[in-house]
Amino acid sequence: MSDTSSIEVQGLTKAYFGGVAPALRDATFRYEGAGAIGYLGPNGAGKTTTLKVLTGLLRPTHGRALLNGIDVTRSRKRALADVGSVIESPEPYPSQTVAEAIEMVGEFRGAPRGELGAEIARLSESLDLPPLDARCGALSKGQRQRVVLAASLVGDPRIVILDEPTTGLDPKERILIRNLLNQLKKDHLILMSSHLMQEVTEICDQVIFINQGQILLRDTVENVANRFRSRAVDVEFATPILVDKIRALGPAFTSATVVGERRFRLSFDGSIDARASLLRGLVTVGPVIGYQSASLALEDAYLALVAGGANGAPA
Repeated sequence: MSDTSSIEVQGLTKAYFGGVAPALRDATFRYEGAGAIGYLGPNGAGKTTTLKVLTGLLRPTHGRALLNGIDVTRSRKRALADVGSVIESPEPYPSQTVAEAIEMVGEFRGAPRGELGAEIARLSESLDLPPLDARCGALSKGQRQRVVLAASLVGDPRIVILDEPTTGLDPKERILIRNLLNQLKKDHLILMSSHLMQEVTEICDQVIFINQGQILLRDTVENVANRFRSRAVDVEFATPILVDKIRALGPAFTSATVVGERRFRLSFDGSIDARASLLRGLVTVGPVIGYQSASLALEDAYLALVAGGANGAPA
């Protein structure tokens, strides 16, 4: 097995019996090394189907799925030996304690029993787990989800595959998971599906857009952000400002919309120069305490791709 982690799909297609169209059509991509890849698309786009094929939960109709160079369909146990995954929000057994739920997965994965205690303590700290002797049935949804995530990380697998990892979590829990994944991606390869653009922007280095079973675009998050720049910014002042003062700035923008007595949305041509010029003018109007794109670049990119506004081909 190579020391370099890799995730690869080749012409992957999955059709369900009686289905009108394949859930996945000729998907192809390859990533290796360390980092985080965001798999973006709406519900029903084919994200979970791809992850199920990669983790051996589904057999492809056509094509191949490989983890660390090993075909999942032909040698599932070997392919998944160094992979941790959470697909479709599984639940721990209600009667198990937190420690027992993690231990069970560790034993399935062949982790040495003598090392499980230290492993569970490490995961408990990094994921702020509830007391290890607490019964899983008494935990909140977010707590149970963190227990399942902890179990997937037993043995420190080189590849981590996550299906909507922060669905159902509160803001504090999302931040916790985000920080953990940002730490993990330094020396692990993470593939995570999501429909939350902010989440992917904060965690991922690469992004795959998928819709109706077809991959629309693959690229770095930075390149996508440069390609699909927002053409509007939101500005917030420390004190109330009259919109006429902003409109008097001249041609730096095309329109100004009042969002609140201290907040405004300004449309412009999307260029870096115009954005910088606009900010220089705004600080002469009043003390600016917030200045950011009105929408996320990934969100703009996805909407454009789905609408056929860009012809992106896999990189």
